[in-house]
Amino acid sequence: MQRRALLGWTAVGLAAAGAGAYVALRQGHGASRDGAAATPVDALSPQAAAFWNASFDTLDQSTYQPAAHLRGKPLLLNFWATWCAPCVKELPEINQFHDEFAAQGWQVLGLAVDAPTPVRAFLDKLPLKFPVALAGLTGTDLSKTLGNAKGGLPFTVAFDASGEPVWKKLGATHLEELREMARGLKR
Repeated sequence: MQRRALLGWTAVGLAAAGAGAYVALRQGHGASRDGAAATPVDALSPQAAAFWNASFDTLDQSTYQPAAHLRGKPLLLNFWATWCAPCVKELPEINQFHDEFAAQGWQVLGLAVDAPTPVRAFLDKLPLKFPVALAGLTGTDLSKTLGNAKGGLPFTVAFDASGEPVWKKLGATHLEELREMARGLKR
């Protein structure tokens, strides 16, 4: 009787593991939202995997997981803070980039290396059309992993559709250089 129960529980466990794998794949851990295959996170460079495996808080206190929302399409990732003057100056141009390149599959994510209250106040004054999540002080460590050796802000990284970083810049970006980068990136 115990052996039969053990076999039954093993079957239940395998079915649950299979269901979990299916859900993970559907949420972006291996497939993009449009069903195209994305490079599995464990096959990416360690730098890319650090980002795609991360999760961040949102202003509505939910969790934002880039892999579940953004995999399979090119992504512009911007680390910024409300107290950083060059960050504040570049955000309208990043917002414009989002408007111009969304139809071509580009996505944009802002990671605020900041606290929720100042970010909310800032976004009330300057609403952005792309998602913003809170990276907090750990955002500095993540930006260093992605190539920001100095840990300065703003820091911007572009990922290709496979999920690998292909362009990065420490310091304020400008709309024209973002346009040139996007046009030159093979998707």
